[in-house]
Amino acid sequence: MTRIAIALEYDGKAFLGWQSQPHGQSVQDVLEHALMRLGGKPIRAHAAGRTDAGVHASKQIAHFDVDVNRPITAWVRGVNSFLPDGLAVLWAREVPETFHARFSAMARHYRYILLNHSVRPGIQAGKIGWHHTPLNVENMQAAANHLLGEHDFSSFRAADCQAKSPIKVMHQFDLQRVGDLIICDTSASGYLHHMVRNIMGTLVHIGKGAQPPEYMKQLIAVRNRTIAPPTFMPDGLYFTGVTYPDSFDLDTLPTFRHGLI
Repeated sequence: MTRIAIALEYDGKAFLGWQSQPHGQSVQDVLEHALMRLGGKPIRAHAAGRTDAGVHASKQIAHFDVDVNRPITAWVRGVNSFLPDGLAVLWAREVPETFHARFSAMARHYRYILLNHSVRPGIQAGKIGWHHTPLNVENMQAAANHLLGEHDFSSFRAADCQAKSPIKVMHQFDLQRVGDLIICDTSASGYLHHMVRNIMGTLVHIGKGAQPPEYMKQLIAVRNRTIAPPTFMPDGLYFTGVTYPDSFDLDTLPTFRHGLI
């Protein structure tokens, strides 16, 4: 049995999230179908992070086990020949059995791209988030700084989240304005269901002046999702990479092949 790690990029608009669905059309469903066509039997794929419907990936990491002899290039070009538009394998690499896309991960990375303009996006609709009133990025960054470190993130946890613990370590949450765009890069030991989108909802709430930056600290302390601002749209959210131990020697850190993503 051989374990193969792959990197994927996908347009979240075309799929119902990563995790397999009863009627198919998730990233996992479509990928496993392509793997089966190449491998000749059902092959189960495991991802580093379960992205939601509408959430994109510029470098999602997954692994699967096979007992057929194929050149490593076949798990890129061969699989891609069976995949629909909007989903592609970037690279494939044989890894030891000790590697697990999810459980070997030390940190996961996301980027949120937010258009801050009075007019909604046209060409980029579905690829970037949008808020129409001016946002104060300095206040948003001051609020995001309260997220750093180890916290109970229950105030940003979806009701149907299946994580065993709401306690995560936030390594980074940086914001920068690039013209009319606000680019948010975050890295953490792990994320709860809807956690980044819920945090973005709070940051936008603070950025438009509805609350001061210290409001973020208060929400963390109360550990109550029901009093926090609404979940923000998935459109601008990208899974951008994973940190693994150096011993695996994998190209999994964030890189942006297409400009900002």
